This record gives sequence, structure tokens and C-alpha cells, in this order.
Amino acid sequence: MKIEEIKDIRIEDFDYPLPDERIAKHPLADRDSCKLLRFADGKTSHHTFSDLPDLLPDGALLVMNNTRVINARMEFHRASGARIEIFLLEPLDPRDYAVAFQTRRRCQWQCLVGNLKKWKDSYLEKALDIDGRKVTLRAIRHEALPGNAHAVEFEWDDEQVTFASIVEAAGNIPIPPYLNRKSEESDSTDYQTVYSRIRGSVAAPTAGLHFTPELLEDIRNRGIETREVTLHVGAGTFQPVKSEEIGGHPMHRETFEVSLDLVRTLRRALESRRPVLAIGTTTVRTLESLPIIGIHLLANQASDAQTVTENVKEVDQWEAYADEELAIDTVQALKALEAYMEKEDAEHLQAATSIMIAPGFRWRIVDGMVTNFHQPQSTLLLLVSSLLDGSNLTDPAWRRIYQEALDQNYRFLSYGDACLFLKDKL
Repeated sequence: MKIEEIKDIRIEDFDYPLPDERIAKHPLADRDSCKLLRFADGKTSHHTFSDLPDLLPDGALLVMNNTRVINARMEFHRASGARIEIFLLEPLDPRDYAVAFQTRRRCQWQCLVGNLKKWKDSYLEKALDIDGRKVTLRAIRHEALPGNAHAVEFEWDDEQVTFASIVEAAGNIPIPPYLNRKSEESDSTDYQTVYSRIRGSVAAPTAGLHFTPELLEDIRNRGIETREVTLHVGAGTFQPVKSEEIGGHPMHRETFEVSLDLVRTLRRALESRRPVLAIGTTTVRTLESLPIIGIHLLANQASDAQTVTENVKEVDQWEAYADEELAIDTVQALKALEAYMEKEDAEHLQAATSIMIAPGFRWRIVDGMVTNFHQPQSTLLLLVSSLLDGSNLTDPAWRRIYQEALDQNYRFLSYGDACLFLKDKL
């Protein structure tokens, strides 16, 4: 498909009926006891998630997102009683997530503000008890930012307390809005993967919620390698597609980090034709962005540039569809990224992506994925269709699969059941 045809895809063609009672409001007590729908070689089969080790291709490389959800919803009250919610999106000063969470006394974040009209005072205050220490948190609103966001500065009066502790004490876990309920204490555990480590997400990479330590051990004991990426999931993951054609939808930007070891492992897996499987759409977005960064680096070398500029590490929404980039070999692109990291003595690469994966996308890395069932008319459903259907929009497999799942009483969305999608002949 040409880029113009892809941009003209109508989002209404990715609609399906989803009754509210089919949306799982809470997870099952045992993470790996949910249903698992497998689709491979044009056929579906039904399993339990604990069966996953038996269903993975031999010699596969399994990649997961180790991001950890933060208590991003902070609630303040004015003296009048008006409730104002501040929703943390990403750090502004300092910009690095790890550094931002270790700051003391002050930091600044990009935030969404609920009930903004009621925030008439210069600042809001909230009293906190952090490990027996009485701390006063102050929020100061600054300039408006794109996407209805604002810069908000946070100050607190105890230099022994980090912002990580402030967030834990002042915020609530930001469960998805379509659950239509408030956060509960159980969500603090339920809405985290067992391998979550790196704080920064405002939404969980929910395909990973089904894994248990025992299941991961079983997978590794079967000779399947596992690796991790970090992509901090932003609130944009819930942003609906409001344009009639997907070309009018601005994809959200998310930051990620990968290791040199992962880049090497991916390159070797491709060279030896080992299947690469992603746990969740966030991992897919990260992995499929890496060759584009490698292509940036190759282009930078060709132009005899003396330094690599920051935009080399930024993947835009549509550039993966450009003809000149489609012609470049994936292994060659990964080698360029690997060489750059070695030259810079960088064990990790931090970058950002706004990549749009829709029917017609060229998949370079991922051969299959574990994922949940996604919302109607969502960019995540476009991604799933791209993997399953390629450029076929007339009789898409995703629609038959979703209807079968509805008929078989599968539970949908973040706390629902799972899918294992594999490309043909894996």
C-alpha cells in the first residue's frame, strides 16, 4: 500500500460492538488463569494463559516492557472545597525519569489538570505523612502546553524526601477510564506486571499482567530467551481517533530505553531467523522503532555530519512508510545502531517514538505478540490488524477473531483475557 492509501484508511472500519458487561472491571485472582486465544496459520485455538510455554515457537526471543506505573493521579482541594486533579504525564525539569524521581525539594512535570477553571489561586497545597515525616506539598501552575496540558512545578518542605516518595504518598494508581470506577487498593498490585521495575508509566503494559514468576521460569527453562525494554506508557494510549481517516490522527509520543545487549540480541536473532515475540503493543512500538533509528544513523553518516543530533533518536509518525527507508535492510539498520552505541560507549539508548503501525506497515522485527483485546476504533486495533492482515482490509482476520472471542465469552480490555498472535509458519 502507498502511504496515501494508508492515511485514507477509515477508522470506522475498525469498529465492533463491545457491551460494557464484556469489559473486565477486575482481573482474575490468579494472573495466568485467564483465557488465551491463539491465532496462527489462519486458525484459532482456545487455551488458558498458563499454557503459553507450550504454545511459543521453539528458540523464540521474548521481549517485554519493564516499565512501572506510577501513582499519577494527585488530588488537591481548595479552601472552598473544589476538587482539582493533577495527572502526571512526563517530567520537564529534570527531563530524565530516573533523575526526576530522585529529586528533592522541587521538580516540574507536564500534567493534565482536571477542573482547571477552579484553580484560581497561585498554588495548591496538600499535607502528607511520609514514613512518619510531616511534609507539605505545593503545586504551582505554569504555562499551557500542547495537548491541553500544563507545566506544573512541585515543591515540598523536606529535603530528605524524594519525588518518588511524594508520588507514592500523594497519588493514586491511574486505572483506565473505561473501567468506570475509582482506583482501589488492590489496583496497586493488580495493575503492575510482576517484572515492572522502571517507574514512569501512567498506564500499564497490560499484556504483561498475565505473567507470573513461575510462568516466566517455565518459559526460560524451555530454552526461550527473554529480554526487556522500557517504554513509559503515556495517557495518549487512551486517546480516541477523532478523525474519519487515520491520516488525520496525531500519534502520541512516548519515551523508551533499550540496552546494547538487546540490540545485539535482536540483530543475531534476525540473522539466524529466530522468531522475535513481543509482550504487548508498547514492546512492539519500541522494537519496530529501532530500525528507523538505525536508518537515521546511516543517513547521518551519508551526509558526513560531524555529530548525531537529537532528532536522530526521535521516530516520527509516518516515516517508517517512506520509500527510501523501506529499501534499507533491517539487519544493516540494527548494525548501524549497534555500532553507534559501541562508539559512544553507551550501554543504553534513550529515544522517543510516535510511530503509527497500521495496515500496510512493514514489520521488520516482530514475528508475533502476546496482547489483550483492544478498544473499538483504536490505534492499538490498527496495530493488531497490521500484524494479522497485512494490507487486507476486505476480509480482516482481526474481525473474525474478535467476534469469536465475544461468542466464547472472553473478557475484554486491560483486565481481560489474552491473545497470542503468530505470523504464518512460525
